[in-house]
Amino acid sequence: MTSRVHRYEVQTTWTGNSGEGTVHYRAYKRDYEIAGAGKQTTIPGSSDPAFRGDPARYNPEELLLGALSACHMLWVLHLCADAGITVTAYSDQPVGLMTEEPDGSGRFTEVTLRPQMKITDVSRIAEATALHDRVHQVCAIALSVNFPVLCSPSVAAAE
Repeated sequence: MTSRVHRYEVQTTWTGNSGEGTVHYRAYKRDYEIAGAGKQTTIPGSSDPAFRGDPARYNPEELLLGALSACHMLWVLHLCADAGITVTAYSDQPVGLMTEEPDGSGRFTEVTLRPQMKITDVSRIAEATALHDRVHQVCAIALSVNFPVLCSPSVAAAE
């Protein structure tokens, strides 16, 4: 049996905009939702269906993606609030690659975060984009894994 690469995706959406975005550190909730295509809105767990799990439940691989994405998002919101950058919307669709070995073992080889963020001040898009790089120095989840966590952010002006 040869090695196989598995791909996982989840949707992480910040739902904590109380109407002012991140105008200051206490102005927004840290609420978010983790969802996946065809999944329930709660986060019941099982193993990956490839490993005999229940396909209607979130597997650990998807939850790992959600944890990386949520940690990154919360840090970006924090850094933006501290910098005076008002975020009005944020979502991410991270993708993870896991290689399954012939003996059934496996490990993630890469995760790419793909956050999409809206801010109120178009002149600060470059600064907001750069804050995504800083997150990798402080996010406990990203610092705890033994594979690359890449980030391909998109920052645009809020409508």
